[in-house]
Order: sequence, then structure tokens, then C-alpha cells
Amino acid sequence: MINNEKLQEKFQLLKDNIQKRGSAAIAFSGGVDSTFLVRVAHEVLGDKLIAVTATSSTYPERELNEAIKYAADMRVKHIIISSEELDIEGFASNPKNRCYYCKKELFTKIKEVAKENGIEYIFDGSNFDDTGDYRPGMHAARELEVVSPLKEAQLTKVDIRELSKNLRLPTWNKPAFACLSSRFPYGKKITIPKLKMVEEAEQFLLDMGIKQVRVRHHEEIARIEVSPEERVKFFEVEVMDKIGERFKKIGFAYATLDVLGYRTGSMNEVLSSEEKANLR
Repeated sequence: MINNEKLQEKFQLLKDNIQKRGSAAIAFSGGVDSTFLVRVAHEVLGDKLIAVTATSSTYPERELNEAIKYAADMRVKHIIISSEELDIEGFASNPKNRCYYCKKELFTKIKEVAKENGIEYIFDGSNFDDTGDYRPGMHAARELEVVSPLKEAQLTKVDIRELSKNLRLPTWNKPAFACLSSRFPYGKKITIPKLKMVEEAEQFLLDMGIKQVRVRHHEEIARIEVSPEERVKFFEVEVMDKIGERFKKIGFAYATLDVLGYRTGSMNEVLSSEEKANLR
């Protein structure tokens, strides 16, 4: 039961907008937004809904395993494809519009899967909050006529978490996640060994009990971002020594904690407002 009347209206609008499309293939990462969208779309569309997950070197194994489990629990048809971003011309050099190349490749492949399965529309999990940050991937979505039902219904991340909790989805309080390529400053080359360094470093911190984490790769320096309330966990000598020693084994010469903590799009802070506007 949803007590918030406005939220109930948004939720109903979401279902209505899904219903009028008739069939959909959803880009499914196993995150908060796409899991919620898959759950609702499956309720509305039934077997006219498929979830598509793309594997690549920028997508951690833990996230893939969770996506597989969530899809199985929801009894949704789940198709796993390969979409290796590093094979895309221009991606590895890490330009400011890197995500455009990635999303264009992803949505093009999902369109092929949809066609093979008699599905008409492609959905992604972009929500209403995503309109406020620099997201060149949205340009690719528009080009390929990808539908963003959560955004259409003006559902924010807070809304989606509340509705997910109401639906008893295990992702309702899952920390936000972005592909590992977002850990590199623009213009710095992305390679598989570097991606593995980031994945191993983040997994180490997650295993230590850190819930929200990003390890930004600044060549020999690892800049660690954690949620503001988790920063205090690092202020013990034993913890700092443990992290420093492990990060050296991973391949970083230095490990540092970002004093401001995790915030969405921190790598975009070096972009000017004009650059963001031109590439959005």
C-alpha cells in the first residue's frame, strides 16, 4: 500500500505508460532503477517483457551475478549478451562523451535482441534525477528511440527506492553503481588491467563492510570515495595500514581518501557548464 498520493499517481502513470507500449526489452544492470523497472514491467507486460544484461570488462562479476539472481527471482526472461566497450573505436581513449559510444553500442545490440524476440520497444532505467547531471549516454538513447519510463513518470531515485521497498525488492537500499569506466579522468586511457585494479580495490573495500564506494584511478594514485557517513571508518591506523598495503599489492603506489566523500558525477566536476550543456 502506497500512502503518498503523489507517489501513487506517478506509479500509476508509470504502469500506464508501460502498458501502452505493449512489449519491451529492458537494459537490465541489476541496479535500483532497472530492477524496479523490470519488476513493474513484468507485472504489466508478462511474457512481452525481456531483461537484457550486457557483460563487459567494465561490469563487475558481482553485479552480473546479482542481476542473474534478481531476474530468476522475478521469473523474468533474461538474456545475457556481450558488449565490450574497449572494442569500440574511440572509447578506450576516454573522451568526455565516452558514455555516448557505450550506450550506442549497448542499445544497438539490445534492439537486435528485441527484434529477434518480437519486441517493439527498448526501455532504460534513467530516472527523473538523471536530467540534472552530465550524461552523454542520453544522446545515444534519443538517437535510437529508447524509452525511459521512469523519467516519463517523473520518478526520482528517492521515489524508486520507496516503491521498491513497498514491493519488497532486495535492491531498495542497494548503493548506487556506475560502470567501472567512470572511475577514470577524461583523456586517460582505459585498459583491462586498470579496470581489474579498480574492481579488485572496490571489492576489497566492500568486503571490509563499506557500502557505498568508488575507487577513482589517477594512474599511481587511488582516490577513494565513500558515502559521507562512512568516512569515519577510515580514521583508524590499522584500517589505513590494511588498505594501503592491499592497494599497493593491487598496483597503486598511493591510496588517498577524498575528504568530500562520494557524490554522483565527481569526475564531471572538472567540466565547464558549457561543456556539459553542449554534450548532454
